Amino acid sequence: MTGPFIITLDGPAGVGKSSLAKRLADRFGIAYLDTGAMFRATAWKLGEGAWEWEALRMETALKELEFSLSGCGAGSVLSLNGVPLTDEIRTETVGMWASNMARIPAVRTCQKDAQRSIGATTSLIAEGRDMGTVIFPQAPCKFFLDADLRERARRRFLQLQEMGRPADMEELVEQIGARDDQDRNRKVAPLKPAEDAILVDTTSLDIEGVFERLVAEVEKRKS
Repeated sequence: MTGPFIITLDGPAGVGKSSLAKRLADRFGIAYLDTGAMFRATAWKLGEGAWEWEALRMETALKELEFSLSGCGAGSVLSLNGVPLTDEIRTETVGMWASNMARIPAVRTCQKDAQRSIGATTSLIAEGRDMGTVIFPQAPCKFFLDADLRERARRRFLQLQEMGRPADMEELVEQIGARDDQDRNRKVAPLKPAEDAILVDTTSLDIEGVFERLVAEVEKRKS
């Protein structure tokens, strides 16, 4: 196969996308692109309420954002205006801001252009919500992961604990559920699997089993 090899991994929050994407990137020696982090970084950079700005102000601000990706595997580094992103963007509050921003066509166009630009020269696994449907519809390998809402909230709770961030389980269920509803029902690029995506429900699956299944599917398409 000539040109960059693209793998897409879509799904809602808490299905294990990040962990699996990083491992797949390591396994195949390609870059890991966390597109959710790009939306989070945009929302964090522009600040609370930016999604309510008038169009010209938003377009002007977006032109000042430049994303870049370096490294490969779990060591991939996503930067905004030359500065590597940090855990400052990982709060549930910023996650909801990002979901609000994702409803704005100008924001999605900006992100799409940046993501496609990176993918035009770099083999990568792109993790997000519309990678297989909108950003890289030509990708030879597409996955869509899903899981029960409460199980996803539990995983997020444990992740936040590991990061040393306090969290409330019931509040997480409510926040993730609200974001699910917003992401799945937005008019622009709603969260849904691509027609040719491989669907995997991870609710009761062992992470190793899911990983090996994804590896097998990727190897079929790389041969």
